[in-house]
Amino acid sequence: MRGITLASAVLPLAFVLSGCLAKTALDVATLPVRAASKGVDLATTSQSEADEKRGRQIRQREEKLGKLERRYGSEMRDCSDGDRRACDKARKTYAEMQVLMPSIPAEPR
Repeated sequence: MRGITLASAVLPLAFVLSGCLAKTALDVATLPVRAASKGVDLATTSQSEADEKRGRQIRQREEKLGKLERRYGSEMRDCSDGDRRACDKARKTYAEMQVLMPSIPAEPR
């Protein structure tokens, strides 16, 4: 049986390490490009993210309008029963509704 020589042990190891070193060199070379593209991704908003944000804002305004409408209905009932303060509150609530309504898109028919 032959003994393992230094050359026979080092030669295969050199090929394995050269692949690792090449990959490491490639990773180091592409690092600035990957970092810059990640920064651009974080700094920009995709269209779908913008759409989601807009949808969320519209839903929040619709919820607020719904609350104002319920409050307005209650205040109008109290106003009809002769409560003058309720009439004043109803006017203010109606004014809030008028300000909010243009920011809510119309439902398609």
